[in-house]
Amino acid sequence: MVTGAQESNVDAGIGPGRVPALGELGPASDPAPLARVGGRRSRLRGLRERNLLIGGAMILAIVLAAIFAPVIAPHGPQETDYTARLQPPGREHLLGTDNLGKDILSRIIYGARIDLQVGIISVLPPLLFGIVLGCLSGYYGGRIDTAVMRLADIVQAFPFLILIIAIVAVLGPGLRNMYIAVALVAWVSYARLLRGEILVAKHREYVEAARAMGARDGRIIGRHLLPNVVSSSLVFATADVILYIVLAASLSYLGLGARPPEPEWGAMISEGQDYIATAWWLSTFPGLAVVITGIAFSIFGDGLADALRPGRR
Repeated sequence: MVTGAQESNVDAGIGPGRVPALGELGPASDPAPLARVGGRRSRLRGLRERNLLIGGAMILAIVLAAIFAPVIAPHGPQETDYTARLQPPGREHLLGTDNLGKDILSRIIYGARIDLQVGIISVLPPLLFGIVLGCLSGYYGGRIDTAVMRLADIVQAFPFLILIIAIVAVLGPGLRNMYIAVALVAWVSYARLLRGEILVAKHREYVEAARAMGARDGRIIGRHLLPNVVSSSLVFATADVILYIVLAASLSYLGLGARPPEPEWGAMISEGQDYIATAWWLSTFPGLAVVITGIAFSIFGDGLADALRPGRR
């Protein structure tokens, strides 16, 4: 007995032994939704890669400006011209001059050397220290985990900035003492982050397989666990570079960081506060340098996080 549906199939030329053509399939087989999903994924992946490229290009431009400062800067960072004191932005001095006749643009370009150095050097010791303690704490657990986490709780009991200021005030002003203060305080975030990642990853199949093959603990941590869990810490460190540049600027503003006449952006902002009503450019342009550098590292960090995220494709 032939039903109405079968009759319509026969009329359309679709028999039981014939495979329907793509155009003869119903709306449920329409490939358009799959194409739209693939297009959205492609656009999202392109946006992630664009953030990484834009942020990387901005950071590269800042780094090149710092490296080639003697070539790019129109004047020396300490070159004074008392006949051009407090000149507003103009043709001869594009960003104006300070109260001693120093060119602001030149000092900002040379200041990139100090601030990039501050951001990178400040982030490395706490990152390495935190990775080591986090790996040991998460992998071995027990007394090691208890000791590390209690020490972290003690450090985190104090506000971050207040503790940094207190340590620098005790050790004395200067960037070197700021590096020491940051290393003593900032490792906690990395240690907690790595500990959590290790606690999950150490029960994965590849770790069990490495143990079954007789691999030592050091090899398991360094060869198998760390490469699979360190990406989140690297992204966090990228964001921390911004934090430490702003921290150095804040300490310089308080007189605890770089000291005048160093062309550090925070110190330049501090020097210009007395002239903010009459010479706004003294503090404004160094502040914009801090903001632009922060935006560059922020965009790069977002792109790096997306690039390292598992299953992003």
